[in-house]
Amino acid sequence: MGMKDQFQDKAEQLRNKAQEAMGGAKDEASERSQQAQEKAPDEAQRAAQEAQDKFDQDYDA
Repeated sequence: MGMKDQFQDKAEQLRNKAQEAMGGAKDEASERSQQAQEKAPDEAQRAAQEAQDKFDQDYDA
C-alpha cells in the first residue's frame, strides 16, 4: 500500500466520521423541534388561563 492510498483512506474515514456527526446533529435538532412544538400549545393554554384568572381577579375587585 502506497502513501497515496493511506492518505485517501484517511480522508475517506474522516469524511465518513463527519457525515455521521452531521446526521446525529440533524436528528437531535429534529427531536428538539418536535418537543418544542408539543410544548407550545400547553404553554399557550397556561398563559391564556393565567390572563383570564388575572382578568377575573381584577374584575372582582
